[in-house]
Parts: sequence; structure tokens; C-alpha cells
Amino acid sequence: QVQLMESGGDSVQPGRSLRLSCAFSGLTVGAMGWFRQSPGKEREAVAAIGNDGSTTYRESVKGRFTISRDNGKEIIFLQMASLKPEDTGTYICGATSGTWLRIGRLLVPGEIKIWGQGTQVTVSS
Repeated sequence: QVQLMESGGDSVQPGRSLRLSCAFSGLTVGAMGWFRQSPGKEREAVAAIGNDGSTTYRESVKGRFTISRDNGKEIIFLQMASLKPEDTGTYICGATSGTWLRIGRLLVPGEIKIWGQGTQVTVSS
């Protein structure tokens, strides 16, 4: 059974950094992405990474967030720097099936085959 398990969420002050992890095991996955959800808002894609390590980001996090993956260890990361209050939310990782190369866009929720439970990130002074 494929499972995704996130970790690394915390409450931090603006300007600080966090690194989120998402471990996956059980099956070969395609592209993977990080999404975030805040109360009253729709789930939005934050970053995505293809099987070849190609990446794409939401405009508001470009230059601050970095997504990476280690297929051997079956884990992806989201390194977040210069955090802002608007980055607050539950961060959820998701995995697609198939093989995604040269990923050029963010994933949409309908493409996700497996979701994690989420990890909470709160940015507040």
C-alpha cells in the first residue's frame, strides 16, 4: 500500500526557514507536488517536481521555496525560506502516476493519485 507521510511543519516567525519532508513507499510514483490549504480557501499548488528532477513553482514562492526529491530514499523535500504570514497553511504532498519529464506546470488536484495527511505551517510574529 502506497503511503505518503509528511513532517517538518512548525510555528515560526516571519523571515525564518523550514524544511518539509514527504516520504513515499510502496510503489513507483510519477511527479510529486506540494499543496497548501488554509481555512476557507481552496487547496493550491505550491511546487512540483518531475521524475527527472525538473521543478516548477507558484509565483508567490519563487526564489524562496525549493522542492527536491531523492528517489533512492523515496522522499521529497520542500525547503522554505523567508517565510511570510501568507505562507501559513496545511502543507500536503501528493503523488501522480506515470512518468513526468521536464515538468512545466504545477499539478492540479485531479491529477493526484495519492495524498498525504498534511503538516501544519504557521508563520506569525
